[in-house]
Amino acid sequence: MIPALVSLVLYAGALAVLGFWADDAVAWATPFADDWGSPWQSLVRGTLVVLLFGAGLGLAVLTFTAVTLLVGSPFYESLAERVEELEGGGPDGPDTSLWHDLVVGARDSLVILFWTALFGVLLFACGFVPVIGQTAVPAVGFCVSGFFLAAELTSVPLQRRGIPLKERLRRLRGHKMLSLGFGVPLVLLFLLPFVAVLAMPGAVAGATLMARERLAGQDGDGDGGSGGGQSGDSDSFVTNSTASSTSSVRWSSSKSTGDAFPS
Repeated sequence: MIPALVSLVLYAGALAVLGFWADDAVAWATPFADDWGSPWQSLVRGTLVVLLFGAGLGLAVLTFTAVTLLVGSPFYESLAERVEELEGGGPDGPDTSLWHDLVVGARDSLVILFWTALFGVLLFACGFVPVIGQTAVPAVGFCVSGFFLAAELTSVPLQRRGIPLKERLRRLRGHKMLSLGFGVPLVLLFLLPFVAVLAMPGAVAGATLMARERLAGQDGDGDGGSGGGQSGDSDSFVTNSTASSTSSVRWSSSKSTGDAFPS
């Protein structure tokens, strides 16, 4: 849990600085409002302060997983290897240096962040549509965040198998219900900072199981190509994966002082 705790401390410090300086930053960015009378100056600048802090908080939620995986790359690699060993072994991984893996991981995380932000802008615009913006758009937003969170978490086991980001996203799209069933509940959990710290090892372990069982051995077939049978298999695996992830949380917690997760 050390990498997630380090990321939490960094984000908490950054948000504290943002909250402390937000008023000054907004006042500096809106000199045209200096001569406005009450209540318009306070109303406009107060709204902008809230929007600025909300944007910072949203960015923190979106990037927390990517930064935690980057900071704790050796720890989560070790955890994923231990999970694979318990399940019967896995690939040795590509013969690359740690720095190469960090650069590739950072690049892939930036690509995922770009797509997440792009969807976020579109959904933000759709939020102004009456009724739909207050009902369907938030639900779609959680689904989008869940999908890309699943992409982040499965990057650890799939990158070890030499599968590039584009192919990883294609395989996740081929198992949409599986990806959403795994990612959306984690998005809701990760909205709670301390819960995110506790859940991160179990999330990586569960993602390793999901990648191993359903994503690693694909050769191009997906939900669209195999009809209703695969949908039933995906539903079954979501149920099994939930139970496995729960067991993984307990296992990773018990191992938090061992080889996989030194504290």
